[in-house]
Amino acid sequence: MTAEALPGLQRRTVLILSLGQVLGGIAFGATVSLGALLAADLSGDDALSGLATASVTLGAAAFAIPLARFAARRGRRLSLTAGNLFALIGIGVVILAAALRVFPLLLVGIIMIGMGNAGNLQSRFAATDLAAPEHRGRDLSIVVWSTTIGGVTGPLLLTPGEALGQMVGMPPLTGAYLFSLVAQATALVLYLVALRPDPLLTALNLASMPSKAAALGSDIDRPITARYAIFAVSGSHAVMASVMAMTPIHLSHMAHRAGGDATTSTDVTLLVGVTIALHVAGMYGLSPVFGILADRWGRVRVVLLGQGMFVVSLLFAIFAGENAAGVIVALILLGLGWSAATVAGAALLTESSTVQMRPRRQGLSDSLMSLTAAAGAAGAGLVLTQFGYGGLGVVALVIVIAIIVLSPLGRIREA
Repeated sequence: MTAEALPGLQRRTVLILSLGQVLGGIAFGATVSLGALLAADLSGDDALSGLATASVTLGAAAFAIPLARFAARRGRRLSLTAGNLFALIGIGVVILAAALRVFPLLLVGIIMIGMGNAGNLQSRFAATDLAAPEHRGRDLSIVVWSTTIGGVTGPLLLTPGEALGQMVGMPPLTGAYLFSLVAQATALVLYLVALRPDPLLTALNLASMPSKAAALGSDIDRPITARYAIFAVSGSHAVMASVMAMTPIHLSHMAHRAGGDATTSTDVTLLVGVTIALHVAGMYGLSPVFGILADRWGRVRVVLLGQGMFVVSLLFAIFAGENAAGVIVALILLGLGWSAATVAGAALLTESSTVQMRPRRQGLSDSLMSLTAAAGAAGAGLVLTQFGYGGLGVVALVIVIAIIVLSPLGRIREA
């Protein structure tokens, strides 16, 4: 592999990863929308509904570090394929749990889908393996953006999925998972066949050759900057996940209060589906803009831009959370803030680590990101029950303030 061939290989790698993210996003979008409703239905307790999102994030946390280590040894191609395989099995388990009405089995299936989501998260780092330093944020954000198509489509498939599920005799609230099964299987084949040569193995090989290592950027290790990047990404994900996890339940309660006995499950799923679809569009739709800004303005400035969006979002949740329009605005801004912070934070983590250190720190970042989000989502159910949607916004605001205050630690100074 010559340095001159890198741009072409990088463009092809980004294209393949983007297609895979389109497909993987369908399963993620459906799980986010349906998980809380299925958990509340099977458990009979709204306070336990947050365990659905918590299970997704716990699965991703448990698998992130082993998957990163596997990638370091065998490359991104096989690690991403392994993630898709776990997600496929998890979707089947969720459908079975809904049919048997076994709540613990539902959580097992959602955990496995979360393990698959660890692979989706790793895709954004795979986009930086061979990226030129000046385009690292852009390339990473293109792969993140690609999730928009699947992530927005997933929630919008709830209503037609229910109709299809009823036709084939599937349990209620599981029809949309039929689309997820097809999408995950297609992504698995795509990575296995097309992601060659492997981007991470190629980068590690180039890094071992001094004459070619310069193409991948600086080899200076900055552990303090890397730690802040991990904290900013983890904290931002926890804020997003905790508020998003409780929004379907909050909207369901609002719909029933407004419509009384006339409210149907279709009314609820439509409102939830549209709201989550707009939120996911916010998460991914403008990520290339934030990636380009991160390349031009600097990573930390864009992380702080994301925190500013979080502040406005949470103020809407606190003061306009009993109005459907206010909730939708809050969720859109929540997605935009998450996009800015995680795209810039991931680029900051990559450029503050040597090529050899990147897989380990990337796995740690994804694991901590998922663990903090799992804790936030699990606790969010209790906060919602005790203090309402506005109280949940106040708690999330504390994390945002901490990320802002500690931002000087993320500044990169030339050695």
